[in-house]
Amino acid sequence: MNKSKENQDLVPLVDQQQFKQVIGHFASGVSIITVSNNGVDFGITASAVCSVSVDPPMLLVCVNKSTGTCHAISAAESFTVNIVNETQKELALRFARANTDKFDGVDFSYGELGNPVLGQTLATLECRVVEEVTGGTHSVFLGEVQKANAADGDPLVYYRGKFGKFEEA
Repeated sequence: MNKSKENQDLVPLVDQQQFKQVIGHFASGVSIITVSNNGVDFGITASAVCSVSVDPPMLLVCVNKSTGTCHAISAAESFTVNIVNETQKELALRFARANTDKFDGVDFSYGELGNPVLGQTLATLECRVVEEVTGGTHSVFLGEVQKANAADGDPLVYYRGKFGKFEEA
Protein backbone atom coordinates (compact mmCIF):
# COMPACT_ATOMS: atom_id res chain seq x y z
CA MET A 1 0.00 0.00 0.00
CA ASN A 2 1.36 3.41 -0.87
CA LYS A 3 1.83 6.18 1.68
CA SER A 4 -0.94 8.30 0.17
CA LYS A 5 -3.52 5.49 0.54
CA GLU A 6 -2.45 4.91 4.16
CA ASN A 7 -3.04 8.61 4.95
CA GLN A 8 -6.46 8.53 3.26
CA ASP A 9 -7.52 5.60 5.43
CA LEU A 10 -6.84 7.70 8.56
CA VAL A 11 -9.20 10.49 7.50
CA PRO A 12 -12.76 9.77 8.66
CA LEU A 13 -15.58 9.73 6.12
CA VAL A 14 -18.45 12.18 6.31
CA ASP A 15 -21.30 11.16 8.64
CA GLN A 16 -23.97 9.11 6.80
CA GLN A 17 -26.83 11.45 7.77
CA GLN A 18 -24.88 14.49 6.60
CA PHE A 19 -24.07 12.71 3.33
CA LYS A 20 -27.77 11.91 2.75
CA GLN A 21 -28.77 15.49 3.51
CA VAL A 22 -26.12 17.01 1.23
CA ILE A 23 -26.50 14.56 -1.70
CA GLY A 24 -30.24 15.27 -1.56
CA HIS A 25 -29.41 18.66 -3.04
CA PHE A 26 -28.58 16.92 -6.32
CA ALA A 27 -31.75 16.84 -8.41
CA SER A 28 -32.27 13.72 -10.48
CA GLY A 29 -34.78 12.09 -12.75
CA VAL A 30 -36.95 9.25 -11.51
CA SER A 31 -37.00 5.83 -13.09
CA ILE A 32 -38.38 2.41 -12.33
CA ILE A 33 -36.00 -0.47 -12.98
CA THR A 34 -37.85 -3.64 -13.98
CA VAL A 35 -36.80 -7.23 -14.60
CA SER A 36 -38.42 -10.63 -14.92
CA ASN A 37 -36.69 -13.73 -13.59
CA ASN A 38 -38.09 -17.27 -13.48
CA GLY A 39 -41.59 -16.01 -14.23
CA VAL A 40 -41.58 -13.41 -11.43
CA ASP A 41 -41.62 -9.66 -12.16
CA PHE A 42 -39.54 -7.30 -10.03
CA GLY A 43 -39.26 -3.53 -9.95
CA ILE A 44 -37.79 -0.73 -7.91
CA THR A 45 -37.86 3.06 -8.08
CA ALA A 46 -34.39 4.47 -8.65
CA SER A 47 -32.75 7.83 -9.19
CA ALA A 48 -29.23 6.40 -9.55
CA VAL A 49 -29.22 5.97 -13.33
CA CYS A 50 -26.55 7.46 -15.56
CA SER A 51 -25.41 7.42 -19.17
CA VAL A 52 -21.96 5.86 -19.47
CA SER A 53 -21.13 5.63 -23.16
CA VAL A 54 -22.51 6.30 -26.63
CA ASP A 55 -20.19 3.78 -28.31
CA PRO A 56 -21.47 1.29 -27.37
CA PRO A 57 -24.74 2.75 -26.03
CA MET A 58 -24.40 2.01 -22.32
CA LEU A 59 -25.81 3.16 -19.00
CA LEU A 60 -25.52 2.22 -15.35
CA VAL A 61 -28.04 1.64 -12.62
CA CYS A 62 -27.38 1.29 -8.89
CA VAL A 63 -29.61 -1.12 -6.96
CA ASN A 64 -29.52 -1.99 -3.27
CA LYS A 65 -28.03 -5.47 -2.85
CA SER A 66 -30.71 -6.43 -0.29
CA THR A 67 -33.57 -6.20 -2.81
CA GLY A 68 -35.11 -8.98 -4.84
CA THR A 69 -34.77 -6.73 -7.88
CA CYS A 70 -30.99 -6.71 -7.50
CA HIS A 71 -30.81 -10.50 -7.30
CA ALA A 72 -33.18 -10.84 -10.26
CA ILE A 73 -31.07 -8.52 -12.44
CA SER A 74 -27.96 -10.53 -11.55
CA ALA A 75 -29.68 -13.77 -12.56
CA ALA A 76 -31.51 -12.48 -15.66
CA GLU A 77 -28.52 -10.44 -16.86
CA SER A 78 -30.88 -7.79 -18.21
CA PHE A 79 -33.16 -4.98 -17.03
CA THR A 80 -35.38 -2.19 -18.30
CA VAL A 81 -35.14 1.44 -17.24
CA ASN A 82 -38.57 3.09 -17.32
CA ILE A 83 -38.17 6.88 -17.02
CA VAL A 84 -41.38 8.17 -15.47
CA ASN A 85 -43.18 11.33 -16.51
CA GLU A 86 -44.38 14.12 -14.22
CA THR A 87 -47.85 12.55 -13.86
CA GLN A 88 -46.54 9.22 -12.54
CA LYS A 89 -45.69 10.13 -8.95
CA GLU A 90 -48.03 7.45 -7.54
CA LEU A 91 -46.43 4.81 -9.78
CA ALA A 92 -42.97 5.85 -8.54
CA LEU A 93 -44.18 5.65 -4.92
CA ARG A 94 -45.69 2.21 -5.53
CA PHE A 95 -42.40 0.81 -6.82
CA ALA A 96 -40.49 2.48 -3.97
CA ARG A 97 -42.37 0.37 -1.41
CA ALA A 98 -40.96 -3.00 -0.38
CA ASN A 99 -42.82 -6.30 -0.43
CA THR A 100 -45.89 -5.24 -2.39
CA ASP A 101 -47.54 -6.54 -5.55
CA LYS A 102 -46.13 -3.65 -7.53
CA PHE A 103 -47.48 -4.75 -10.91
CA ASP A 104 -51.10 -5.34 -9.82
CA GLY A 105 -53.29 -3.11 -12.01
CA VAL A 106 -50.29 -1.47 -13.70
CA ASP A 107 -50.24 -1.03 -17.49
CA PHE A 108 -47.21 -2.92 -18.81
CA SER A 109 -46.05 -5.31 -21.50
CA TYR A 110 -42.93 -7.41 -21.95
CA GLY A 111 -40.07 -6.04 -24.02
CA GLU A 112 -37.53 -7.69 -26.31
CA LEU A 113 -35.48 -8.98 -23.38
CA GLY A 114 -38.53 -10.37 -21.57
CA ASN A 115 -38.65 -7.66 -18.90
CA PRO A 116 -41.66 -5.50 -17.97
CA VAL A 117 -41.96 -2.25 -19.92
CA LEU A 118 -44.28 0.13 -18.12
CA GLY A 119 -46.97 1.98 -20.09
CA GLN A 120 -47.18 5.75 -20.61
CA THR A 121 -43.65 6.42 -19.35
CA LEU A 122 -41.50 9.21 -20.73
CA ALA A 123 -38.86 6.77 -22.02
CA THR A 124 -37.69 3.17 -21.80
CA LEU A 125 -34.28 1.59 -22.26
CA GLU A 126 -33.93 -2.19 -22.47
CA CYS A 127 -30.46 -3.28 -21.39
CA ARG A 128 -28.23 -6.36 -21.30
CA VAL A 129 -25.91 -6.51 -18.29
CA VAL A 130 -22.26 -6.50 -19.35
CA GLU A 131 -20.77 -6.00 -15.90
CA GLU A 132 -21.79 -5.94 -12.25
CA VAL A 133 -19.66 -4.33 -9.58
CA THR A 134 -20.39 -3.60 -5.95
CA GLY A 135 -20.00 -0.39 -4.03
CA GLY A 136 -21.02 -0.38 -0.38
CA THR A 137 -24.67 -1.41 -0.06
CA HIS A 138 -25.35 -1.38 -3.81
CA SER A 139 -24.63 -3.28 -6.99
CA VAL A 140 -23.79 -1.19 -10.03
CA PHE A 141 -25.00 -2.77 -13.25
CA LEU A 142 -23.45 -1.63 -16.52
CA GLY A 143 -25.90 -2.32 -19.31
CA GLU A 144 -25.66 -2.09 -23.07
CA VAL A 145 -28.85 -0.59 -24.46
CA GLN A 146 -30.56 -2.95 -26.90
CA LYS A 147 -33.72 -0.89 -27.43
CA ALA A 148 -34.72 2.66 -26.53
CA ASN A 149 -37.96 4.61 -26.94
CA ALA A 150 -39.08 8.08 -25.88
CA ALA A 151 -42.39 9.94 -25.80
CA ASP A 152 -43.35 13.57 -25.46
CA GLY A 153 -43.73 14.98 -21.98
CA ASP A 154 -41.78 16.14 -18.97
CA PRO A 155 -39.95 14.07 -16.35
CA LEU A 156 -40.75 13.51 -12.72
CA VAL A 157 -37.87 14.96 -10.70
CA TYR A 158 -36.51 13.99 -7.27
CA TYR A 159 -34.96 16.68 -5.06
CA ARG A 160 -34.34 16.81 -1.31
CA GLY A 161 -36.56 13.82 -0.62
CA LYS A 162 -39.52 15.06 -2.66
CA PHE A 163 -40.94 14.59 -6.14
CA GLY A 164 -41.43 17.64 -8.31
CA LYS A 165 -41.73 18.92 -11.85
CA PHE A 166 -39.08 20.11 -14.26
CA GLU A 167 -39.20 23.79 -15.13
CA GLU A 168 -37.00 25.44 -17.73
CA ALA A 169 -34.71 28.13 -16.36
